[in-house]
Parts: sequence; structure tokens; C-alpha cells
Amino acid sequence: MEIRRERKEDYRKTENLVREAFWNVYRPGCFEHLVVNKMRNDDCFIPELDYVIEEDGEIVAQIVWAKATVKEGEISHTVAIFGPLSVLPSHQGKGYARKLIELTCDKAKRMGYGVVLITGNPDLYHRFGFDSADKYGITYEGVPEDMETPFFMLKVLDEQKAKDVKGVYSDPAVYMVDESEVDEFDKDFVPKVKEKREGQLV
Repeated sequence: MEIRRERKEDYRKTENLVREAFWNVYRPGCFEHLVVNKMRNDDCFIPELDYVIEEDGEIVAQIVWAKATVKEGEISHTVAIFGPLSVLPSHQGKGYARKLIELTCDKAKRMGYGVVLITGNPDLYHRFGFDSADKYGITYEGVPEDMETPFFMLKVLDEQKAKDVKGVYSDPAVYMVDESEVDEFDKDFVPKVKEKREGQLV
């Protein structure tokens, strides 16, 4: 097993990995592989935190990071976020996600980021030291103030820097994709069947 930075020649392999990891999990099909593709050409991308795990010559896990904004009135705070975080279904449960999170969070701290924000499964990310962002005075843009957002979480990387970050979080534009855009992008991949499964968000 080797943990290393992603290289340009890995891009399509990694996008296929992301597609395999997310297909029919949260919705019929997925869009996360397109997000990864778009992110690499966007100013929000943090290439220093773009890592993969390779095993027996195959990329089996990946993580990408980006810069995002938390606004407090006229004040803007730059924060780090990560995701998609993907592990091939055949390699899940081996601790690969933890390895990537711990490695890149440590590096993000050394790069000067005070907090990292994510959206995801609380049952998973609480094990990695994440807690509800609401507790830190950070809310998710577009969500009513009286609505709980357990899926929106924060991990403190630097206590001194983190205490000043509060306000409303906004996703980078690359995370916003439409169905037609995804369908067009999917034409370059092996066809897969979209299925509606119990528990999906949409």
C-alpha cells in the first residue's frame, strides 16, 4: 500500500474510483466524479492535499481538498474543506479513509488552516474528531436557522485560529452541478444502471 499525491495521469482512474464509490449511494447514479473533475481546474482546489492510496498498482482510495468561505457580515474567513472522499467498495472497511483524513488534516494544519468543514455521515466523521458546525457558530447557507444540520461538521486544526471563524458557510461553485451536465460527462465512462434505493436523499 502506498499513500501519495495524485498525478495528472491518475485523473481518469481516480474519477472512475469516485464514481464506483458513490454510485447509487445517496441518489440514483452520482455526480461526485464530475465535482472532482471540475475542482482540479478551479481556484478553490488545494493540490497539496490531493492524495490517493495505491495498492498492487490500483488506485483504491482518494481525497481532494478545496478552499471555501465563511462570511460573518462583511468579514470573510477562508476555511478548508474536503470531499469527495472515496474508497472502492471492495476496499472499504480497511481504514483507508482514516489514513487519508489524518494525513491531510495534519498537512492542512501545517499549511495554516484553522478548521476543516465537511458535509457527510455523522456516524462516520464523529470517529475522526468532527463535531457539529452549529456548536462553533457556523451555519450552512440556505438552511433555516431553526433546522439542525448534523451532516454539516467541523474539525478544529488550530484552536487559536478556529476561535475567530464564525458565520455562514457557502459551498464553492464547483460543487453545484446539474443532471444534464452529469449525464454528458458520464458518456465517457462505462455505462451503469441508476437505481432508486431505500434511504437515498433524492
